Amino acid sequence: MCDMRDTSDSMGRRGLLMTGAASALTLGNVSFARAAPREGEETRVVRGVLPPGAPDYVHLPVEVPPGVRELAVSYTYERPAVPAGTAGNALDIGVFDERGTGLGGAGFRGWSGGARSSFFLRADEATPGYVAGPVRAGTWHIVLGPYTVAPGGLPYEVTITLRYGEPGRTPERVYPPERARGRGRAWYRGDCHLHSWHSDGRRTPAEIAALARAAGLDFIQASEHNTHAGQPFWADHAGDDLLILTGEEVTTRNGHVLALGTDPGTFVDWRYRARENRFGRFAREIRRAGGLVVPAHPHANCVGCAWKFGMGEADVVEVWNGSYTADDEVSLQAWDAALARGRWVPAMGNSDAHRDPDPVGSPQTVVLADDLTRTAVLEGLRRGHSYVVQSSAVTLSLSAADRRGRRRAGIGERLRVGAEEPVVVRFGAAGVEAGCSLRLVTDQGVLRTEKAPGDGSGSGSGDGSGDGSDGGEIEWGTTAGYAGYVRGEVRGAAGGLVGFTNPVFLG
Repeated sequence: MCDMRDTSDSMGRRGLLMTGAASALTLGNVSFARAAPREGEETRVVRGVLPPGAPDYVHLPVEVPPGVRELAVSYTYERPAVPAGTAGNALDIGVFDERGTGLGGAGFRGWSGGARSSFFLRADEATPGYVAGPVRAGTWHIVLGPYTVAPGGLPYEVTITLRYGEPGRTPERVYPPERARGRGRAWYRGDCHLHSWHSDGRRTPAEIAALARAAGLDFIQASEHNTHAGQPFWADHAGDDLLILTGEEVTTRNGHVLALGTDPGTFVDWRYRARENRFGRFAREIRRAGGLVVPAHPHANCVGCAWKFGMGEADVVEVWNGSYTADDEVSLQAWDAALARGRWVPAMGNSDAHRDPDPVGSPQTVVLADDLTRTAVLEGLRRGHSYVVQSSAVTLSLSAADRRGRRRAGIGERLRVGAEEPVVVRFGAAGVEAGCSLRLVTDQGVLRTEKAPGDGSGSGSGDGSGDGSDGGEIEWGTTAGYAGYVRGEVRGAAGGLVGFTNPVFLG
């Protein structure tokens, strides 16, 4: 049994090692028998106290001898009551194997954050969120992440068990296909921010896939926190009617970002803060893996959730996350202000559903894609050929055309016209309730509003052309000199968002 207290007066005395940009602390090694038995198990227990202001990550090295079949870890920590407005204790956990803890994740074997109190891994199986594979000899590292620490410190206990025996075989990893049947060039509905029991969600992949189909979705992505281990478990739930993308929610201490549609098996590291100027490296890794960089819930008010890395690396931004709340309104207005400054980053919306009763597909992003494939969907999102609505019941359309209708642009496109040339903008909505308002928004704010009829009978085509909507529709004349862009919004009777489009640009 080891007693390692990570308090400031004991760090030097026990020879603890600070690593990285003052963001990690390495404790003393935990050793097991050098000559491993052929069977049976051994257990070690480590206790310590992390002080307020502890490093982001605490590495606990474990010397693993040959002949280990399974590594099992459990942990507990004290959660004392704290005064209102004071953060209490929250401690995350994960593990890296003998390949090390270096940034980039060569040794990454799993992360459960604070969602689980124990995990195991071996060649043929692992706890959700962890990567099955051999437990090879060498120095492994259990990683503790003190997310928040109470004023009195964070006492913890980690129990490590090695089980000996034949290692077994690791099954081949099979990932979801990158193509579904589709309808050719069409509008496809998706939800790309979902959590299963492979991170901190409570639903299985099968349950999420069933809910996605019931919500009328064509594509989804499970974006697990800081792990790619669950990606193979989605293969059995894809089909001709449902494209399942692979990715990750990269959950740093300065905000979360979706690695959207990356190559199967791609891991993206999260162990850095904005001040370390490392995010650009990992944004490039996401793109090299074929994915999109999507800052998630950028103005969320939970600890570590608000996006602090700026939008310079963003391909798309998640403006609407889950039920529409005040932080989503701030995100929408910040995005619109960036449009007014000439900073064009397409917007999307996702449910971030974790458990019942969180609805899958509310909101959802509707994207114009050449087909229902990973490549086509990501290209449509990247180009901003998309809009966001609260459910599959709602369809939006937006277009701009010259006065004679010879030149036309849809959502995410630019209509090339002179500054004073007359332009007609049409915005339509179908499937909205009585009392909803259709709005046209430019850099000056809301310039046109009309009430929707609200009987759900509108037939907005959703093809970006603005044709055929006999439900709610606005037609507005303007010029590129007066409005450099126009986007559409639908607001409910109480002012909440029902849907919005990416802009049409003029000039």
